[in-house]
Amino acid sequence: MFSELIINRRECRLTVYLDNSATTRVCPEAAETVTRALTSEFGNPSSLHSLGTRAYVRLEAARRSLAASAGAKPEEMVFTSGGTEANNLVIFGAAGSHASKKHFVTSAGEHHSVLEAFKRLEHLGAEVTILPLSSDGTVDLTGFPNALKENTALISVMAVNNETGAVNNTEQIYKTILAHYHGKKRPFFHTDGVQALTKIPLSLAFADMITLSAHKIHGPKGSGALAVKKGCQLSPMFFGGGQERNLRPGTENLPGILGFAAALEACPPYPEQPRFFKYLYDYTCSLLSGFPFVKINSAGGVYSILNFSVLGIKSETMLHFLAKKDIFVSSGSACSKGKKSHVLAAMHLPENVIDSALRVSFSRENKPEDIDVLCAALQEGYEHIYRKGKL
Repeated sequence: MFSELIINRRECRLTVYLDNSATTRVCPEAAETVTRALTSEFGNPSSLHSLGTRAYVRLEAARRSLAASAGAKPEEMVFTSGGTEANNLVIFGAAGSHASKKHFVTSAGEHHSVLEAFKRLEHLGAEVTILPLSSDGTVDLTGFPNALKENTALISVMAVNNETGAVNNTEQIYKTILAHYHGKKRPFFHTDGVQALTKIPLSLAFADMITLSAHKIHGPKGSGALAVKKGCQLSPMFFGGGQERNLRPGTENLPGILGFAAALEACPPYPEQPRFFKYLYDYTCSLLSGFPFVKINSAGGVYSILNFSVLGIKSETMLHFLAKKDIFVSSGSACSKGKKSHVLAAMHLPENVIDSALRVSFSRENKPEDIDVLCAALQEGYEHIYRKGKL
């Protein structure tokens, strides 16, 4: 079967895109909405004339839609340029608003926009406690209560890991924080929900702040949001005209925001889409399990992300072999730019497994045929690269 697929592949050269955790193709609904906002509905939402008023009405409609996706109120949504800015706003904003509190808690599996921000705070004199990961990629919460201190300002733990798809129990984390600080002023709890949006439910009922991003759900790049529970005080990183509750001043990126809302509206209803991802995930695992040279590193979680290793072949080598065939996967986080995965290292996986790890991530545009083509190419690549000793 695989040999026939390889022959057909060479004839049609169909692109197989399986790197949707890095970014997704903008859906037609979002593209049309963005184009309209750029060309005919281009008013500034802060302008007092009718064109500005119409822009403001559309902005607030998008705010309501996105707030509902995070279990938040419209007035609790702050628009940003993306997930990285939102994460930085949380971390440095909490540090600024809690100047007397110099302790922070996060996990070893966080996105670079979180870990690097905390490294900066450490450089400035703060103390950061890093929670370890379990073998399944989730945060090990065994010692979490002992990590909490009187001067803890913020706890930040992602909802879904961007490399393995592991789902953290953010509800348990939030309840532990409430119980630990019962009757006392407590730290904020933030969760990076970028990979979780539309995959699992999100709610400010179990967090104080949630980060969202448009381009992971077929929306435009450069558009994100931060849900901030009422009463949570953050210091702004920028200063200007007072937009977005003074937390993100400046003229709103209306085309991006409207495109974000349009992409969200175009998503299949929950849990229809996760069920489809599970079908693709299970089908991929069933094919990969037939390869003795493949080790699956993901252990459940969301079914839109699957991490596995082609043992004996460096990730970058196999990635480029696949790319030459118009099959696009990742060797980990798109933000790591080829560096060794800190997530897999924190899971204590062997070096040869880490060095050969690949990540496939699905969208609603993928089909089982994409997986057939991928697995045929993996087999061909293994035989071509490994068996011939061309590492």
